[in-house]
Amino acid sequence: MFTIVHCRRSLQILCAIFLCTFLFITCIDRESKKVNSGIKYEQYAGSSACINCHKDIYNSHIQTAHYLTSQKANEKNIKGSFKDGENRFYFNAATFVAEEKRGDQLFQVEYVNGEEKKSEPFDITVGSGKRGQTYLYWDQNKLFQLPISYFTSVNQWSNSPGFSNRIIFKRPITSRCLECHSTYFEKTSKEGIEPEDFSKKNIIYGVDCERCHGPAAQHVDFHQKNPNEKKGQFIINLNSFTRKQKLESCRVCHGGKIPKTKPSFSFQAGDNLSDYFAIDTIAKDVADIDVHGNQYGMMIASKCFKMSEMTCGSCHSPHENETGKITTFSQRCMNCHNEEHNNFCKAKEKVGKKIVKNCIDCHMPELPSKSVMVLLQGESTPTFASMRAHFISVYPDETKKILAANKK
Repeated sequence: MFTIVHCRRSLQILCAIFLCTFLFITCIDRESKKVNSGIKYEQYAGSSACINCHKDIYNSHIQTAHYLTSQKANEKNIKGSFKDGENRFYFNAATFVAEEKRGDQLFQVEYVNGEEKKSEPFDITVGSGKRGQTYLYWDQNKLFQLPISYFTSVNQWSNSPGFSNRIIFKRPITSRCLECHSTYFEKTSKEGIEPEDFSKKNIIYGVDCERCHGPAAQHVDFHQKNPNEKKGQFIINLNSFTRKQKLESCRVCHGGKIPKTKPSFSFQAGDNLSDYFAIDTIAKDVADIDVHGNQYGMMIASKCFKMSEMTCGSCHSPHENETGKITTFSQRCMNCHNEEHNNFCKAKEKVGKKIVKNCIDCHMPELPSKSVMVLLQGESTPTFASMRAHFISVYPDETKKILAANKK
């Protein structure tokens, strides 16, 4: 009798183990199926389709640097001058590139000893112009970067970042580049083939509504047919995200150089980033992180981040152009750092009333980027672009500058 009972119990245990194993494998399989194999252009509605229901948000968002980070090039959105005397960048006395208008099209033209050697059109602008812009041109179905960019702080043409002091027209643009400067570019060549081919028609410029909320054709179609339905269907709602999901939605472009393991534009907000990219799990020393491109890496090293539940959205509104609004950002700092919490700025007596208008320049100063540098006209040493540091800390040298300026 004992043996039969013992065998029955053993059998029950084995069955339970088998069932758990089966369910575990099934769950893993279901999770793996969530990884997007690719998104099609037809799944997008275009941000203009959002106007009917989200007019105010749309009108605000189209003024943001995200939305303006890529556009079809034209005379209106190219920042540099095409006027005689302002439209040349000299590499040496005999060699220069001129920005010229020919008919209805704009070109960068290489000249050597007064003779035209090569010309390519401005087809796409990349960059809102806040720091600068660079430009792309089509060669059949491939995209390449033009040799001359625009540097906003000095209102000058410059050589494109990372270019040597010579004229190069053949730097290829990859889908990984476009992934952070647009909502969608349809690739027509196979994965792994360089330079890549793209469709000239199936493009959604700028980082627009659907870059964060997902392709919206089905969402728009549903709500046009069901106008009384108030809950958004077939759309990504970032308010429901975990902290990790919110951070990774921004990290895909603001997390440094992370190589992709799936085709570009497969990742959508809310996905697990490591399913699409090779994530380095070793934390970098913040001193080794450049202020350009890895705001995520700097932020997570900050004490503010480690002692709170803050995300990028704690400080940034993705729907508004808040460029230069130092007071707005400072007020958000003071939601946590205030007299009531006994963690207000220790320099408040020295700074005085101005402190409520500017926490940022002391604790998140603009610092030179080591990765974004350009050669200005007639100079042999590069000029570094300055960008806002996202390592929230005490910067003694910057604080001294602020205090010195405050005494004047």
